[in-house]
Amino acid sequence: MQEQPIPEGVKISPFFVFYLISSMQIGIGILGFQRIIVGYSGNDAWISVLFAGLSLHIIMWMMYRIMETVNGDFVTAHKFIFGNIVGKILSSIFIIYFTLIALTILRTYIEVIQVWMFPDLSTFWFSLLFLLLCTYIIFGGFRTVVGIAFFSMLLPSYVHLTFGFNLRFSNYIHLLPVFDHSIKEILIGSFHMSLTYLGSEIILFCYPFIKEPQKSKKWAHLGLLFSTFIYTSFMIVTIVYFSEEQLEKSIWATLTMWKIVKFPFVERIEYIGIANWNLIILPNVCIALWIASRLLKRLINIRQRKGVFFIALIILIVGPFIDTREKIGFLNNLTGKVGFVFNYIYIPFLFISLLIAKKVKKT
Repeated sequence: MQEQPIPEGVKISPFFVFYLISSMQIGIGILGFQRIIVGYSGNDAWISVLFAGLSLHIIMWMMYRIMETVNGDFVTAHKFIFGNIVGKILSSIFIIYFTLIALTILRTYIEVIQVWMFPDLSTFWFSLLFLLLCTYIIFGGFRTVVGIAFFSMLLPSYVHLTFGFNLRFSNYIHLLPVFDHSIKEILIGSFHMSLTYLGSEIILFCYPFIKEPQKSKKWAHLGLLFSTFIYTSFMIVTIVYFSEEQLEKSIWATLTMWKIVKFPFVERIEYIGIANWNLIILPNVCIALWIASRLLKRLINIRQRKGVFFIALIILIVGPFIDTREKIGFLNNLTGKVGFVFNYIYIPFLFISLLIAKKVKKT
């Protein structure tokens, strides 16, 4: 079913899927996701986060079944089910989707820098330099992109340990009573985690680039478990540190918790954290750009290098026009809702459609 075989030299080992999934999921959202979830499910917000993360394992199982059935990627699956023309039209929609993800991540990170560090930072010039770096990385090939994902998980990992300082000032009574909110409220909280958990769907596009993809299943699920553990633990630390009233006023709860951390050699640890987050969001944008440009190459036969430049130019032009908190909030909400539809509605629909198409073609 696969149109062009992928050379072995550009494929990655199965265990790198762990870093690919977890690095894509742990990004800019972790700096301020808590307030939104707590607003719906209160002290049970950690249950919403845990449930949203565990539910993705079902979606991951469906994605692997889809790829194994067609022995190819997302575009191959669309062509198998809907035919060549309709399949290409449907696949082209996801060029916009991954461009939207890259734009959302980059613009939200720039907002964090503008609010916490440099209010006069130019959105255009920072975007230009950041996108040039992303383009340079993508030109190195898929293995280079995965290498950046690996280092983005490894190098800034020490930052997570700094949140241990908050436990000294925590009130664990805030977690009680457990299940104090209705199932509906907990599920609404899980729904609003959709933007933060975006990223696992990249396996649909990277599957042909994995050596022995069957062996990568466990690493994909371990990546999901790791992301779920990180987000759930961050939510628990936030709940026991803040009261609900305080959290309602804190847009960037994770950054606010950093304020109490002080070392003899540095006074404002949040500045170091924000600077380190540049490395954490780098693979987020690189992977999204790589997938969007890969789709352009597959569907329109444009060289991937030209496709990267084209998509980066669109992000560079649109980014400065999103210049208020309301516009950035709207962009985040839009991306989250589109991601939720893709993960929880379209992928199950595609999975069922594939089973029907396979049965029809056999008969």
